[in-house]
Amino acid sequence: MLLEGKVAIVSGLGPGMGRDISLALAREGADIVMAARREDRMAAVAEEVEALGRRAVCVRTDISSRDDCDRLAETVRRELGTAHILVNNAFHDGNYKSFEDSDLDEWKATFDVNLWGTLQLTKAVLPLLKEHEESHIVMINTMSVHLVEPNFGAYAASKGALATATRTLARELGRDGVRVNGIHPGYIWGSSVEWYLNHLAEQNGTSFEEEYTKVADQTCLGYIVPSSEIAGAVVFFSSSLSRAVTGQSLPVNGGHYLQ
Repeated sequence: MLLEGKVAIVSGLGPGMGRDISLALAREGADIVMAARREDRMAAVAEEVEALGRRAVCVRTDISSRDDCDRLAETVRRELGTAHILVNNAFHDGNYKSFEDSDLDEWKATFDVNLWGTLQLTKAVLPLLKEHEESHIVMINTMSVHLVEPNFGAYAASKGALATATRTLARELGRDGVRVNGIHPGYIWGSSVEWYLNHLAEQNGTSFEEEYTKVADQTCLGYIVPSSEIAGAVVFFSSSLSRAVTGQSLPVNGGHYLQ
């Protein structure tokens, strides 16, 4: 297995991406540390990880809290000894408002998670990662950095800053054996996108199928990619297969955006 004997920390455990990333890493042999605010969601995924024969540790974590991030790192040290992989998956999806209609405190709240929270967690875990000849940080970013749409400014701007930080960390940490890369999904098929497309259909007087087709037709592959298919790219960036890759952003979106 690609990750036999490795310890991976995954932030942001929802029913989609966080779960699928955790299971994909576990299938390749990694023990999983889950860092999220919802203990019930972590517990459900932990059962699935353990069913694969891997160890699962759940730590309630708000990445915007420095104390929570430090406590997570201390728990990893105590329970598992070290960490080799950090997947920064936790995010805030913004306020869905135009800049003109936004209170800038709403933008700050998005940055507090997507930029400052992500960097705070990374800084707390970094001493663990630097103990190894090879370790990996994977930033789950977004296509919105490249294809900016109205009313997504807070989200896109925070993730754009994270993309620059990703390259900076890659430059600074490479000599310590730490590879830092970003994955940029587009629409991710799941319950939230299904709700959004139904909302658009109601708003536009169309059908769900029509709204789905509008999005899917913008991709080269003709469908909206599920998180389970994005998780494979996380495995790649977490393993020795990407040993010579750092500071890169990989679109994993069915060809919605071509870099």
